[in-house]
Parts: sequence; C-alpha cells; structure tokens
Amino acid sequence: MPRVLRTLPLVSVAAALLLSACHSERAPSGERTGATSPGQGLAFADAPGGAATESADSLVLRAQVALDRLGFSSGVIDGKKGQSYRLALSGFQQARGLPASGRLDPATQQALLSGSDSAGTRNVVIPADFARGPFVPDLPKDMAGQARFKHLGYRSMAEALAERFHTTPETLLALNGAGTVLGAGRTIRVPDVRDAGLATIEGDESGWADTLQRLGVAAEQPRADHVVVDKSDGALRVYDGANKLIAQFPVTTGSGHDPLPLGTWKIVGEARNPDYHFNPDLFWDAKKSAKDKLLPPGPNGPVGVVWLDLSKAHYGIHGTPEPQNIGRTESHGCVRLTNWDAARLAQMVSAGTKVVFQA
Repeated sequence: MPRVLRTLPLVSVAAALLLSACHSERAPSGERTGATSPGQGLAFADAPGGAATESADSLVLRAQVALDRLGFSSGVIDGKKGQSYRLALSGFQQARGLPASGRLDPATQQALLSGSDSAGTRNVVIPADFARGPFVPDLPKDMAGQARFKHLGYRSMAEALAERFHTTPETLLALNGAGTVLGAGRTIRVPDVRDAGLATIEGDESGWADTLQRLGVAAEQPRADHVVVDKSDGALRVYDGANKLIAQFPVTTGSGHDPLPLGTWKIVGEARNPDYHFNPDLFWDAKKSAKDKLLPPGPNGPVGVVWLDLSKAHYGIHGTPEPQNIGRTESHGCVRLTNWDAARLAQMVSAGTKVVFQA
C-alpha cells in the first residue's frame, strides 16, 4: 500500500492535475444538512496589517468573486475574461432583469459591485489544521494505482488551497509570486471566498461537513425546484418554484461518443465523498486489459466530492479533480462541475428534483 502523508513541511506553490471519468454504478442517498455552527479550526483569519487588497485587484477578478458569492460561478476564479466568465455574467444579468450581454457594462457593474465589500482578494493566515492535510503527494493518475490508496486526497497544500478559494494553483502563484512558501501561520493572498461554518449533519459518516468547510461552501443554500443543463452553452441553471433563476454553474456535458442524454430526468440519490466503481464495460475507450476497480473517496477521485445519481442509468452530475478543464474538455456523457460548485448544487437539490437536459 503506498504511503499517505498526514503532515506536510513548508513547500512552494505548485500545480497538480489529474484525469477524471464518469459512468458510476454506486450512488446511495443521503440526508440534507441542517443548521451550521462555527468551525474555528479551518477558519482563515485575516493577516495582520489589513486583509482587503481591492486596490491591487483587477476588475475581472473582483467580478468573479462577487459572482461566486451570489451563486453565478465562473468555475475557477482566475481574473481572465474567458467563456465561463462571460457565461456567469450573462446568468447574473438574466437573474437581475438586465440585458444578458455577458459583458460587465456599467449597469451590471453597479448591480454586482456597488456594495462596500467589493475586494477580489484578501491576505489570510493559513490555519494549522488546514496545513496538516492529510496530503497525498505520490497519488498516481491511473485508476489501478489509485485503487491501492485509502483516500484520493489533495496532492499538495497548494492544490487544497486552490480548491478552498475556488481557483487554481497557477492563480495562487500569480497572486503571491514564485518564492511564496506555504505552511501553518504563513500569510497568503487568495480570492476573497469566505469561510463556511462547520455544518451539523446527523449521521455524517462520510465527513461531508468537513468537505463543505474545506471547499468554502455553506451548508445552507436556496432550495432548487428544478435544474436545466444546456448543452449549447455548457451551463447548469438552477430555478426555484417560481421559475426564477437562482444559481448557475459552468459544466462539461458529454462528448461526441458519449453525448448528453437529452430529456427530462430526476435525481434519485446522492453520494457524498463517494467511492467509485470503475467498470470498463461502460467505457468505449477502456483498454481491453482493464479490470473492475473500486476506488476510494476523495476530491481527486474520478467524480470528485459528490455524485448526484440520475434516473437515467449510469448517468449523474458530479465533481471533478480537474476544475480548470470544466467546459474545455469532454466527459463520458455525465455532467461535470468543479468540486465546490458540485457541493453547492448538492445542498440545493434532493431526491426527486427534476433535471432537464436540453440541446
């Protein structure tokens, strides 16, 4: 069995990438969370001498952070005017009754950034509990290798910090410089994604409350009435009972060989921090020599931190170990989100929620 490190010395910021897959055969249902209470061990205190860094933040970065807080995700927060950023702006504009141009025009900027708290980043102190990990620096990319581990955790503190603040290790590097050293008590500049309290979840055997807090996702989210996934623009939209758009996330939605199964489905179960059964018979591109594998849970697993099982057999909505690739790569037919967006969505839906896949 490969060794899993449970402590980590001071290290420089570095990137970590991993391939993902779909077609799960296991997705037990789970109870929704209740109220939250503060969890101080993973709280990121403001660094001494001031936290907000608004004067140094780009307008795009500030907008991405504000959109993320309101549930209109651009995927990774990276300060770039990419497709996912324009998609998030368009969703916010639609929800606010503004022309859905996908541009940060004056009216949109006023609606999005008019509050007193509009900084894009802040300087925080890394908590000791967060720095403790555990991290798995020798985690392999292949499923056969991953099956030998007990947990598919983050490879490094940089990767864990990136997921906590809804960004990438590369963006952290750009914000802090190549010489930045990570460790307990160290100061780091991050996108201003706020701390989430530790949820109280009855019978939380999977450690979901800890996962939500480590992703900066509040347990309390607005209730979804139905979800619509648009293949045309790669967006998952969440609506309330009055058909009002309340959240939007960028997604990856299948491929030419495994197209999105258009139609109306429903969520039939939820697996939080799921293990993953790899069945090569369900993958057209699997090697003939490939064998069934049961992979343990973890954010670097093939379906990330959560699997929402659909009434369409072998299909689901799930997270990913590669948030930077959302909307840029193909999947095996399922709907893939960043781990933090998937976790937030999981708090909005329940068994029976209608899901529409449309072209």
